[in-house]
Amino acid sequence: MEILIYFLIIIVIYALFSKYLKSTAITSPIVFTTMGLLLGSEMLGIVESGLDLEVFLIVSELALVLTLFQDASRIHVRSLKEESALPIRLLAIGMPLTIFLGTFFSAIIFIDLSIWESAIVATILAPTDAGLGKKIVNNRLVPSNIRHSLNVESGLNDGLAVPLLILFIALAEAGANIQSPYIWINFTAQQLGFGVLTGVFVGVIGSVLLTWSLNKDWISDTYIRLLFPALAIIAWVSAEAMGGNAFIAAFAAGLAMAGVVKRVGGDFVRFMEAEGQLIILLVFFLFGVFASRNILKLDLQILLYAILSLTVVRMLPVFIALLGKKLRLQSTLFIGWFGPRGLASIVLGLTLLSETSTLPGLDKIALIIMTTVLMSIFAHGVSSKSLTDRYCSTVANLPGSAVENLSVEEMPVRKHHP
Repeated sequence: MEILIYFLIIIVIYALFSKYLKSTAITSPIVFTTMGLLLGSEMLGIVESGLDLEVFLIVSELALVLTLFQDASRIHVRSLKEESALPIRLLAIGMPLTIFLGTFFSAIIFIDLSIWESAIVATILAPTDAGLGKKIVNNRLVPSNIRHSLNVESGLNDGLAVPLLILFIALAEAGANIQSPYIWINFTAQQLGFGVLTGVFVGVIGSVLLTWSLNKDWISDTYIRLLFPALAIIAWVSAEAMGGNAFIAAFAAGLAMAGVVKRVGGDFVRFMEAEGQLIILLVFFLFGVFASRNILKLDLQILLYAILSLTVVRMLPVFIALLGKKLRLQSTLFIGWFGPRGLASIVLGLTLLSETSTLPGLDKIALIIMTTVLMSIFAHGVSSKSLTDRYCSTVANLPGSAVENLSVEEMPVRKHHP
């Protein structure tokens, strides 16, 4: 309860300056992570050190589910079909290369970690954050094709990482001995298949029922706002009950509801942007508290890997994945840099801690994940405004035939920014 009171006090103070801060390079994740670091530090010690990891995991999963559902609901399926090549390349080529390169550097830098523990590190840090990239996908000056690509990539890559993470945990615990590859293949198919099917089912049923109620004018604006997060949570819980991936289910449900979201207007999904934002900011605050208790354990090797993870490990695979798409170099670099690590990596890291306690390198893995996410929150947050403004001015005069300017139906723009 004490930690919640401090968090709410920070919410009140931040709210008083929120409009001013929105015009600066200081983002809300930076503020709340910093406050968590300060209040939980050994020097101040205002917030108690004991954090229930299970509660932290549930809150983080809920925040990620709501974010994925909201982002997917703003994507129009027709435009996704028309311009799916970029996100497909980022997912099918860029993500495996990112995991491979991350594993390679981890194995070289951390010789005390096994190859499978290095693969765990790389897999947890492969997904990008749908939440930390809001200022990018909300900026209409950024070509819509680029925004769509970043949005779809961040919506799906965390779900795709889960089967790999479970596999690498099993391999690390078994010392490279695992029963049968067919077991893992079946698990992966189940995660992806049931995740998509459950999400689409919830989204379609929700759309039909909401449309029916709207046509009869039976539903109030307040309950339209509440209906969307309720459906996102239903998709999450149902997918887990079915053995599917909860994050893919949330994204699929939001995608299935994109049409009806467009009809009712962006104002009715404001729960995700206001009340739902409380949950997201709570995650960053709790993360800051957690990091404060471990930050003195960092060393130069961990810092080096974190820097590599945010630069070479992310940007080189993106460059390779987008070869032949005729994007300007500035666009490729822009996509490569803005692959922040945040909610998804926090959730996957907590999942690791809840799944196993027997890995010899578990403590070091947790430190690597923590350091990389912490560095990403600050580096991507501070650079988002200046680099986006510079990129937009660079591509402003591109011809309409440029790949960046290919026609993609615009998404409703959120009025709230982190």
